[in-house]
Amino acid sequence: MTALAVQNLCKSFGGLRVTTNVNLAVEPGERRLIIGPNGAGKTTLFNLITGEIAPDSGAVLLFDREITRLATRKRAHLGMARTYQIITLFARDTILHNATLALLGLSTLRWNPLVALHRQQHLTAQARAALERVGLHDIADRPLAETSYGEKRRVEIAMALAQNPKVLLLDEPFAGLSIDERRDVRELLRRIPRDVTVVMIEHDMDTALDLADRITLLHFGEVVVEGTRAEVVADPRTREVYLGE
Repeated sequence: MTALAVQNLCKSFGGLRVTTNVNLAVEPGERRLIIGPNGAGKTTLFNLITGEIAPDSGAVLLFDREITRLATRKRAHLGMARTYQIITLFARDTILHNATLALLGLSTLRWNPLVALHRQQHLTAQARAALERVGLHDIADRPLAETSYGEKRRVEIAMALAQNPKVLLLDEPFAGLSIDERRDVRELLRRIPRDVTVVMIEHDMDTALDLADRITLLHFGEVVVEGTRAEVVADPRTREVYLGE
């Protein structure tokens, strides 16, 4: 059984082919790193996996169940969560409120427009537990606008973890972080238990390579190289893609 599989996935926007017959098989508990230069199709691949855009052909499977045409919200209920390259949070609300909203999306309470979120103690408790996992429980009641960029990144990861995902997709979690913030997020990701499968896009290879069991290199929407860290780093095609040699 694979935790996440992509089979011959293709996507074009007009005459621009952004994903070409991409195949991916991620084992349960694996840490998979997806790398590639700008325009390689990495975020598009994530959007196809999560259902935010539909493929032209091919299939996506979650624990051997085909989910290619399943709505994004239903994929979340099956155990898929993600973060985004560009942070999209509610700056005027508190950290806790943002985390609680992530949980509301999986609750039947989301259909009740009159629900008083602050009174849903079970959701609040779960949100606080998620924030504790990322080291933000002490500032849970702080407005998001008063936090650092690195703290916002951790809030987003907490929101994903709060949903108890089986497969977690991280889109450039180290983007824009200082050296100290990168260290904190790296240690946070190391602490995610192995019952969660992690697939991560990242440009900061020095930081991300240490976290990866296997690496997939995308270039112009195609898988060019795949293997262990040693295999991918040693492959001349990796040097060609990044250095043009």
